[in-house]
Amino acid sequence: MLFSSFVALGLASVAFATPSKRFDGLTVELSGPPDTVHSVSNLKFKAVVKNGGSEDVKIFKYSTILDDRLPTKSFSVTKDGKTVPFRGVKLQVNLDVLDDRAFTLIPAGGSVTVNHDVASLFDFSSVGAGTFSFQPIADFRLLGAKDEVKGVESFSKVQVASNNMVIKVSRDVSKRELPRLEKRADVTCTNTWKRNFIEDSYGVCSNGVIAYTVASTTNIYYCDLFFKEVSTITVCSTTTVAARNLRSGTTLHELTHAVANTDDISYGCSANKQLSEAQAVINADNYNCFASQVYKNTRCG
Repeated sequence: MLFSSFVALGLASVAFATPSKRFDGLTVELSGPPDTVHSVSNLKFKAVVKNGGSEDVKIFKYSTILDDRLPTKSFSVTKDGKTVPFRGVKLQVNLDVLDDRAFTLIPAGGSVTVNHDVASLFDFSSVGAGTFSFQPIADFRLLGAKDEVKGVESFSKVQVASNNMVIKVSRDVSKRELPRLEKRADVTCTNTWKRNFIEDSYGVCSNGVIAYTVASTTNIYYCDLFFKEVSTITVCSTTTVAARNLRSGTTLHELTHAVANTDDISYGCSANKQLSEAQAVINADNYNCFASQVYKNTRCG
């Protein structure tokens, strides 16, 4: 009931805008295993992202087909028209502290190839053997290669068309363990109390990640950046809703992942307003921005 109320209120705050046309010429070409495989272990894909435009670009890669490092959602997977549950990680990100590792640089006329093994990232066992459709997630947030990132307003939005692949898995659809990165991010927090709450079990806490939820367990993990965020009351004085730096907002963002299975389609309050109604309902950051704005409107003098 609470989540349904947030949905109804959240939609009221959604505005619509036409995505930027600055960057043209991006394409995604997907290849992978044969039409029929015996096991989900054979579900290994290669995606080639080409930049046919005249400008070098850098693309924010989290939760897109370009993210071949973190176990974020790079594909939409369906069976018989129904979504196969995602088991990987869902992030809350500070767009103001991203470094180059959060981006993929593609020169004009060039391309980048990424490889994905999706066996552990989706719950194939819950839907059984059969025929699956794999669609790359290619809703990109990008900017010129030499442009400086100054929050969400720096990015242009481009939805890139891609081929999908339809593959039959005939037998083994058992769950695989979600991989943990071999080299975990260093926890730089020196406060002993805070360190007790920074358990980066999957090595995700880096490159602007504030917190993350593991979809398969609904466990929430807080990174060092979370403890640099501020209390809710400061939105009345020294910070803004658009800054997205409230600990309460981050906590709500991650709780919607854990409780309501929301996704990370977009980050940043202004960018969130460009989403369709269907996207806004399932985008975690919409609830973060909306709840923070409601607090400011009703509790600040």
